[in-house]
Amino acid sequence: MSLNVPAKNNTHLADVVAQIDASEELSTLWAAANITAIDRMGINDHGPIHIRIVTNIGLKLLRLLVEGKVIPSVVQHHGLTYDDAEVVVVMACVLHDIGHVIHRKNHEFLSLMLAPALIDTLLEPVYDLRTRTILKGEILHAIYAHQKEIVPLTIEAGVVKVADALDMESGRARIPFKTGSPTIHSVSAMAIQNVRIDRGTDRPIKISIEMSNSAGIFQVDSLLREKLQNSTIAPFVEVVAEVLETEKKILHRYSID
Repeated sequence: MSLNVPAKNNTHLADVVAQIDASEELSTLWAAANITAIDRMGINDHGPIHIRIVTNIGLKLLRLLVEGKVIPSVVQHHGLTYDDAEVVVVMACVLHDIGHVIHRKNHEFLSLMLAPALIDTLLEPVYDLRTRTILKGEILHAIYAHQKEIVPLTIEAGVVKVADALDMESGRARIPFKTGSPTIHSVSAMAIQNVRIDRGTDRPIKISIEMSNSAGIFQVDSLLREKLQNSTIAPFVEVVAEVLETEKKILHRYSID
């Protein structure tokens, strides 16, 4: 699978993405993660499509922050470059859910078990030992901190956390409906029609969410807000959610056996 990530003038990112796109091991892990999520648990996609969406969202968020004069943590604390910060975000997005190949529960920790060797393989052709050692720590931190309750310590980790939560448009919740097991999570996700990420006026980032049904407020208030508030980038993000003029019926009948 191609990530379709816009590297722009970031040659390091372009080289890393080429390594990712060529990795049979990584594409196999994504496919296997979806076996756990969709086939075995009946939940929504956590495989290649989710990875591509989250990676592109994460990169867009970081670039908007940089445009707004926010300094990435690898630049501020390690003296690395803005290009290196983009590599951290992309790599963490790519690897954050691979732990699903083992189990959904504690998948963040399980991803940390699988990621280090992959990080070495993907970064070794691009970076010297010192730089890739720093980047490895930053990538692993972002993977660990994408858990809702963990407070990230870097801008890059905050970006990954919020990017993961923003993969919420309606098509992403169809699996639970097809299996006959709708929940408040899937019903609310079905209500999210469109998520737009733009440069803000008062803050670097404005996230606009269109909902076809008021149930979508659960997705925004309970899931996105929790991850955003428990991140390093909350002060730089404005979120506006609106219900379309005519509410759409999502669930016609619900029963408890």
